[in-house]
Amino acid sequence: MTDNSLTGGEVGRTRWRRIIPVAFLMYTIAYMDRINVGFGFSGMEKSLHISASAAGLAGGIFFFGYLFLQIPGGHIASKFSAKKFVLGALLVWGLFAILTGVVQNETELMIVRFLLGVAEGGVWPATLILLSRWFPAEERARANMYWMFCLPVAAIIMAPLSGFIVQHLSWRYLFIFEGLPPFIWALVWWLLIADSPDTARFISPEEKAYLHQKFEEDRLRSRTVSQDWRVAFSNPRVWLLVVIYFLVQVGFYGFALWLPTVIKGLTKSGFTVTGFITALPYVAALILMWINANHSDKTNERKKHTAFPLIFGGLALLGSLLTTHVILLSLVFLILTEGFMLPYVGVFWTLPPLFVTEAGLGPTMGLINGIGNLGGFFGPFIVGALITATNSTVAGMVALTIVLIVAGLLILSLRVRNLTVDTEAAEVQV
Repeated sequence: MTDNSLTGGEVGRTRWRRIIPVAFLMYTIAYMDRINVGFGFSGMEKSLHISASAAGLAGGIFFFGYLFLQIPGGHIASKFSAKKFVLGALLVWGLFAILTGVVQNETELMIVRFLLGVAEGGVWPATLILLSRWFPAEERARANMYWMFCLPVAAIIMAPLSGFIVQHLSWRYLFIFEGLPPFIWALVWWLLIADSPDTARFISPEEKAYLHQKFEEDRLRSRTVSQDWRVAFSNPRVWLLVVIYFLVQVGFYGFALWLPTVIKGLTKSGFTVTGFITALPYVAALILMWINANHSDKTNERKKHTAFPLIFGGLALLGSLLTTHVILLSLVFLILTEGFMLPYVGVFWTLPPLFVTEAGLGPTMGLINGIGNLGGFFGPFIVGALITATNSTVAGMVALTIVLIVAGLLILSLRVRNLTVDTEAAEVQV
């Protein structure tokens, strides 16, 4: 059997069983430490004597810190070691997650949340680089999707748990308890992760040969895209992805961090019930993420699979606002909002490699993720400010509806070519 006849099924799937679960649980922990603040808003406002807009600022300032290590993190992962970078991040962010539970005033809260963002900054692009070294382009939407299942799964775990802790203990214990897992997982990460197939001892020679073959095919495609990160940064399509990702994060975090407040106000229930209801939208997201990413890989279509979930999510959010007089129907629309909003994510991150080669991929992903994630600051802050101004969540949700739909329409305007390689002729086809 020649290399060209190898298939993923024939060489085994060790990388899927080894890399994805460890990376999945690592970022599940990170995401829990990021969004649990939504359940702490009410307690923080009373205990620290801050307004809803200040609470929203505390939720969002994380993303200013998050910006600092995006490009450096992607660069370090590309040139040196994603494994070592993420290991250090695990230890540092665990510390600041715990410190959030012991702050005594608004200033300390802002500082610790900012530093938590710095500590987590770079982990996302570093992990994307790690996955790009284990999964060829034709598998990457599924690999990204399986890893990014951590986003809804973290919320499914976090929402009921956080609601229970806040109701029966306090918001301080919420941050302390949920800040401990990074220290445990750091050891697992170090023992089980390898930076690439070349440094791994746990895959067969056949699987390694298959990956070398597929990555060589991917390198043939790279003749059609930017060869250097400096060139990539001047590519208008890269900057359009930055704008799109910014708008998506405004919508996503503006919705996710205030979702417990919206549900609690709509249902008039306690924190424990609110926590269980808050988990339901993420169950829907989990299902639709799987469907969307698998269909994207099957059809090799990326643009529509990124755009339509965002547009449908915005329309579902609008539907929830128009049906608040029917609580059950409004809740269904809220569930569909998150259900549609998240499935874009695994496919979105297959777009940068269509424009940028491996040499510039780390810094480019860091640029998109870093600047784009500043939307995670503006989303919660805008919603909090509008709640303070209007004493209602309606105006904030309308704003989020608009940015989600605009983001989807911008994706549809993006010029994307789905590239395939004929390995027999070694020709690039468009």
